[in-house]
Order: sequence, then C-alpha cells, then structure tokens
Amino acid sequence: MPSRRPDLGVDGIIGSADVAATVDSIAALQLPSGMVEWFPGGHCDPWNHVECAMALIVGGRRAEADRAYEWLAGVQRADGSWHQYYVADGIEDAKFDANTIAYVATGVWHHWLTHRDRGFVESMWRVVEKAIDFVLDLQTPRGEVIWARHADGTPWSFALLTGSSSTYHSLRCAIALAEELGHERPDWELSAASLGHTIAHVPDAFAPKDRWAMDWYYPVLAGVLIGDAGRSRLEQRWDEFVMPEKGVRCVADRPWVTAAETCECVMALDAVGETDKARDLFSWAQSLRHDDGSYWTGIVYPQEVNFPGGERSSYTAAAVVLAADALAGTSPTSGIFRGEGLPAAFEVSELDRD
Repeated sequence: MPSRRPDLGVDGIIGSADVAATVDSIAALQLPSGMVEWFPGGHCDPWNHVECAMALIVGGRRAEADRAYEWLAGVQRADGSWHQYYVADGIEDAKFDANTIAYVATGVWHHWLTHRDRGFVESMWRVVEKAIDFVLDLQTPRGEVIWARHADGTPWSFALLTGSSSTYHSLRCAIALAEELGHERPDWELSAASLGHTIAHVPDAFAPKDRWAMDWYYPVLAGVLIGDAGRSRLEQRWDEFVMPEKGVRCVADRPWVTAAETCECVMALDAVGETDKARDLFSWAQSLRHDDGSYWTGIVYPQEVNFPGGERSSYTAAAVVLAADALAGTSPTSGIFRGEGLPAAFEVSELDRD
C-alpha cells in the first residue's frame, strides 16, 4: 500500500484521485521480483523501468519503487550495463542501449529529491557510477554518445539525438549525486559540456531521425536548449507534430498520437515556461485514459483505433504521472526537467578542446 497520497491533481484537467489510480495501475504491473513489465506478460527495459519507479515515488509508493531499484541493481552486469530488454524469466534482447543505462542516475536523483535518504543514494552510488562510466565509454571525441553496443560488446556506428539528449540529462543528475555524496567526477562535467555542445550545435553528429517527435522535443526536455532557444525549437515544428485537440504524433507523417510522447512534450513545454500549451496537450492526452486509471499507448486517427492493439503500457502511465507532477508544481520533484537543483554543465568555452 502507498505510504502517502500527495496532491497531484492538475486543476481543470485531472483530479488527484485519478492520478493516484494511474500510479496504482503501474504498481499492478510490478512482478514479485521488482521488475515492472510494459504490460502483463510483456518485457521491461531499464529506461522505462526507472520511469515507472519515478512515478511510483511521485505517487507515494516508495516500497514498490525501492523494490524496482533493488531489481535493477541485482541484474546490473559487472561492467555497469543492463541488457536492452528483460522478461520475467530472463533476457529478451541482449544488446546494450546507452541512454537506457544512464537513466538510473535520473531515477536515483529523483528519489533523493523526495526522500533525502542518504542511505538509499549511498547504496545506489556504485550502481550509478558504473552505469555512467559504461555509457561515457561510448562517447566520441566530438561529444555525441554512440547509442548502443551489440551483445558481443561491439559499438554501433552512429549516435541518436534523442538518446544523447536523455543521456545529457542523466549525466547532470549523476553529477548532482556525486556532489551530494562528496565524490569528484570532473570527467563527467567535461563530458556533459561536450555532449551538450554537440547536441546544440552539431546536428550532423546524429543519425537522421527527423520524422520522430522525440528528436524534436528531447533537446528541450533534457535541458540542452533552454529559454528562447528551447521555445524556438518547439515552435519550429509544432504544426508537424501536434494534432490539435488530439496530442503529439509519434512520427510527423502519420496520424498516430501517443500519450507518452504527448506527456513528454508537456514536460518540455513546461521546462521553457510554455504553461498554457503544456496544459492544452495534457488535457488532450486524457482522451487515452482508461476507466481503471491506465492509459492506452496510442491511437490512430481518424479511425480512433488504439495501437498497439489493446495495449495499455506502464511507461505511458508513468509519463502521465510525471507530467502531472510537473504541472501541479507541488512536489520536490516537479522541477526535475526544468533543471531545478541540477548543476549546470561547464560552458563549452571552458573546455580544453585540444
């Protein structure tokens, strides 16, 4: 049972009890091991697993969140990595996705913001440190992070803008944890500065994925593009990705709206002060809500057919909860994607580029 029920309602859009029901729908998908499946009988990846743990923390279910982190720590490999996908009885996809591995730092920092439990963060420090070091071993001299390693350890040949942006935010969370615990990792600070510079100024560093919404808003959500630069980026392709009264398309050329992309874009808008647009998107996302508090992963227009067929995913519910937290603005974690409490990376001008 939850330890508390914080007020996560967003006035005029969704009530606190409704958000609590969504948190409960995530908890219902947690296995006894602590792993959170995407849907009953589905797989689990470390990134979405951590996002679910974050939503559980927001919703007052610390015991379940702690079990999620215990599972994650228990299956971490000696080199700091996790495989791409797990199922209840083993591994489904053995490759190593860098940004999903880095995301544990965001989750542990998020946990600290709520509970200020030094014992927890100290117990997770080595997990975070090993994960970040594994990921930064994939950083190129130019700054981008190669998106994955094959199961045999061979790195892939390209980087992804969304993945590198997510890694940038996770790296800042890892630096914040290091500072809180008194560990010095100047190499992480330099890596963050180089990575942020490349994301902001070297678009050719990344494989072209322009049709995907995540490549559009993730540099803003991750805190690389802030203020006017972030607002400008979101405005530039707004009409391509946003279906009025519906939500955010997952790809620009198809009428496929997903609740997760919509709610992540809500948080990106919130991060740059576009509150009215953020509230509009969040209200449209409620059309994907199920009576039990879970959310359909996506919907195809104009047929209004849910896709994948019948799927209501844990990570989608988690994105809704985190967006509600950001808009409600009443918890210690509501500003995590606004960069509140995070150290700024060094300016690129401070880097020794030689």
